[in-house]
Amino acid sequence: MSIFASMYERKIPLRLNCGLDLIGEVLYGKWKIRLLWFIHEGYKRPSELQKKIPNASRRVLNIQLNELEGHELISKKIYPVVPPKVEYSLTEFGETLIPVISALGQWGDEHQERLRHLILKQLGIIPKS
Repeated sequence: MSIFASMYERKIPLRLNCGLDLIGEVLYGKWKIRLLWFIHEGYKRPSELQKKIPNASRRVLNIQLNELEGHELISKKIYPVVPPKVEYSLTEFGETLIPVISALGQWGDEHQERLRHLILKQLGIIPKS
């Protein structure tokens, strides 16, 4: 168990009744899907991932990387050099998510105008009609 697990207090009861509950538990987190995709694309070092997701804090990325590692979707290799070098890679189990993430991205691309409009409307950036 990681230090994060012992510090975290759940506000919503854990539900693992179906596949969607399980997926939500494993992939919940603003940056997890992007992290998996970027690691799949070959961005393996924490600094590279930070550059790909500049709006995410280093702390949040580290927490989410640790959670992905705990769910056995990625593996972490620490090289014995100074300064320390860390690289992440997808596990065989993590690779099975790539077609799913790709399909979600394709759906988002196909509906981007509508989705963008709805999100901006929800945020009150464009007037509700």
